[in-house]
Amino acid sequence: MIVSELQLALPEIFIAAMACVVLIADLFVSDERRGLTHSLALLVLAFAGIITLRLMMPAGETVTAFSETFVRDRFGDIVKLFGYLVLIGVFVYSKHFLRMAGLFKGEFYALSLFALLGVMIMISAASLLTVYLGLELLALSSYALVALNRDSARGAEAAMKYFILGSLASGILLFGMSLIYGATGSLALSEISGALGQAASGDALLAFGLVFLVVGIAFKLGAVPFHMWLPDVYHGAPVAVTLLIASLPKLGYLALAIRLLADGMSAMHEDWQAMLAVLAALSLVLGNVVAIAQTNIKRMLAYSTISHVGFILLGLLAASPAGYAAATFYTLVYTLMSAGAFAVIILLSANGVEAENLDDFKGLNARSPWFALMMLMLMFSLAGIPVFVGFFAKWQVIAAAIDAGFMGLSILAVVTAVIGAFYYLRIVKLMYFDEPETSAPVQAPLDFKAVLSINGIAMLALGLFSGGLISLCVSAFA
Repeated sequence: MIVSELQLALPEIFIAAMACVVLIADLFVSDERRGLTHSLALLVLAFAGIITLRLMMPAGETVTAFSETFVRDRFGDIVKLFGYLVLIGVFVYSKHFLRMAGLFKGEFYALSLFALLGVMIMISAASLLTVYLGLELLALSSYALVALNRDSARGAEAAMKYFILGSLASGILLFGMSLIYGATGSLALSEISGALGQAASGDALLAFGLVFLVVGIAFKLGAVPFHMWLPDVYHGAPVAVTLLIASLPKLGYLALAIRLLADGMSAMHEDWQAMLAVLAALSLVLGNVVAIAQTNIKRMLAYSTISHVGFILLGLLAASPAGYAAATFYTLVYTLMSAGAFAVIILLSANGVEAENLDDFKGLNARSPWFALMMLMLMFSLAGIPVFVGFFAKWQVIAAAIDAGFMGLSILAVVTAVIGAFYYLRIVKLMYFDEPETSAPVQAPLDFKAVLSINGIAMLALGLFSGGLISLCVSAFA
């Protein structure tokens, strides 16, 4: 191990060290001064962003380290930067709710930073071993966060379901990795890719290994029919934790799919393309149709997530640089949209009681016209209404799928997107055309309101000037 290799992993080393510092420092902070832990966590993310920017890899350049278990490339740096940005938003949004609910504790920040570290390790994984290490670090942190409210029976049930099904998914993925290792004799993704290019077609061991890999990825993403855990976890977890697991892990699971399928199993792309096509079709249909029947907005957004996973898979199954860039663009945009939507739920929550029913959004325009407008922009973007960034994200993945020859699936995506617009527009109707059930003013700290305003306006700004972010994603796969 030499200094240059340590420098390549400097962002990960920094986050790992500072997560421990945050955990230990919080022991010496009283409940009244817990804001210091919050500020320290934000500083950690800001410095991590500066480090990553200073070490940013040029387009087309890739460097491996630690015996080809770790890779630094432009794709990884871009997604890591968005990870910091999303987690900063999560911390700002969550502080308000955690204080109201009596859950404002240092463990939330330490576990969130460890979850971010797991995401970063997955993003830079160049070996099956590194992939699994990052996956488990993210998963174990997420299980603990879902059970953050120890007095909530619903939270404990959600955490148990998440733990059992998440462990099952990890086991399936690990078994697939062991089969791939048995067939190729290597854990390094580059060596696996080379071995697959020379392997005899129809190798049963490789075929079974690929199936288990795809099933494991589908479980983690929440794609149909492996989505059973997702609505219950979204519903049962405290809304601050739901905000986290609805956004940050999606970046890690995107990297998981790209590293395993695009980098490691590219020689078998025709096989995993067919599997992803089925998963995408089922996710698009079930996610959008079932979301219509939901009266709880957390469950509605959970099924909405399933439908958006279908769009992400649509980009991945194109198995081309344009498809991977489109899937990356979609995932980056989705994390921002999802974070903003859950932030509005926190905004409307009062006295630690979550505003999780659709009726809680009635008459929001009368109570707070500005934040009703922010929610409108977020809903329009999630629905894919033109000029908002969500429309261009859908456009990119559908165009990539058409170029790859998946015309029927692309038509299905358009039809289901139109169906999905109904439940997003229903919230807009409740905000603007229904009478409010309470006249209480909407209250939140200034930093919360500022970040939420930026988040909402970004949906329109990124749509009007989407070329820059699209070009950035394209450069990651140049």
